[in-house]
Amino acid sequence: MYSSSPADAPLVREPLHDPVAHLVRGGVVEGIHYGSVVVLGADGRVRFRLGDIEAAFYPRSALKPVQAVAMLRAGLPLDGELLSLAAASHSGEERHLAGTRRILELAGLTEDDLRNVPDMPFDPVVRDAWVREGRMPSRLAQNCSGKHAAMLWTAKLNGWSLDDYLDPAHPLQRKIAATVEDLTGRPAARVTVDGCGAPLFAISLHGLARALARITTAAPGTPEARVADAMREHAEMASGTGRDVAALMRAVPGLLAKDGFEGVQVAALPDGTAIAVKIADGANRARIPVAAAALARAGVDPALLTEFAGEPLLGGGEPVGSVRPVRALDPDPATARA
Repeated sequence: MYSSSPADAPLVREPLHDPVAHLVRGGVVEGIHYGSVVVLGADGRVRFRLGDIEAAFYPRSALKPVQAVAMLRAGLPLDGELLSLAAASHSGEERHLAGTRRILELAGLTEDDLRNVPDMPFDPVVRDAWVREGRMPSRLAQNCSGKHAAMLWTAKLNGWSLDDYLDPAHPLQRKIAATVEDLTGRPAARVTVDGCGAPLFAISLHGLARALARITTAAPGTPEARVADAMREHAEMASGTGRDVAALMRAVPGLLAKDGFEGVQVAALPDGTAIAVKIADGANRARIPVAAAALARAGVDPALLTEFAGEPLLGGGEPVGSVRPVRALDPDPATARA
C-alpha cells in the first residue's frame, strides 16, 4: 500500500536546474532554457545527468503509462488501441472520442460518468473546426478522457464506487499510487491534482526514467509489456496525427515515449536504456530537441533523430536561428550504437 511517509521520497526543494538549450538567433544566444536531463544505461545506472534529477517534480501526463499499468494490475481487460488510449494525452480527433465511447460502453457507462474537466480538443486544427461548428467543450474531447474512462471501468470491475474515483483515498488511486512507488522505486513526495482532475504524484526525474525502463523491459504478457506494446503499435492513439511523440516512436525502432505538459518528456528502449527531460519554464519548443539530444547521448543513431532538431526561429518569415541543446548533450562516442 502507498505510504505518505516522506522518509524515502524525493526531496521537495527548488530544483537546481542547469542550461539545457540555447535560443540562437543570427549567431547570438538570445535566450536560455534551463532544465534537467537524465540518461539511464541498460543496466539501470545513471550514465549522464544534467541539472537536478533527484528533486521532486510533477511528471504530468508523462506518468500515464504507469497509471495504465496500475489499472491492468487491477484487472482492466484492455489491449491494443484502446489500451493505448487509456495511456493517452490525445488530440481530440474523432477516433479518440470514438475509442473513449467504446471503453465506456464496455464498462456499461456513459460520458456523464466521467469526472474529468470539459475541454476543447487539444489539436489546433480539430479545435478550430469545433469552434466553426459551434461545438462546446466536452469531457470526451479533453485529452485525458481515455484514461478517465479506463479508470471508471477499473473501478466498476472491482466493485469500487464511481462518483469519487478521483479521490486520492479511493481504492483505485491507492492502487495507482502503489504502482508509482513500485515502478519509480520511491514513494511520491506529494500528491496534488492534475489539470484533468486526477491525482498527480510528485516523483523524481530519475524515478520517471526508471519507471519507463521497467515498463519496456518487462516480460511479455505482463501489464507493463502490454502497455508498452499498445502504445508503440498505436502511437497516434496515445497522442494524435502529426504529434512529435508519435513521430519519435516511429523513427526509433522499439522506442516507447510519452510527453507531459510543462516541458516533460520520457522515453525508453527495449533494453532499458532510458531518458527523461524536464524543461524548467515548461517551454514545449525545447522539449523535443533536448529529448532527441539525450537519446543521441544514450547511443541512439543521430541520423534517426534529425527531424527532431526543433522548429527554426524566423525573422521576416525566413529561418534565422534555432533552439540548440547545450554542448554537454552532444553524443558520447563511448555509447554510440552501430
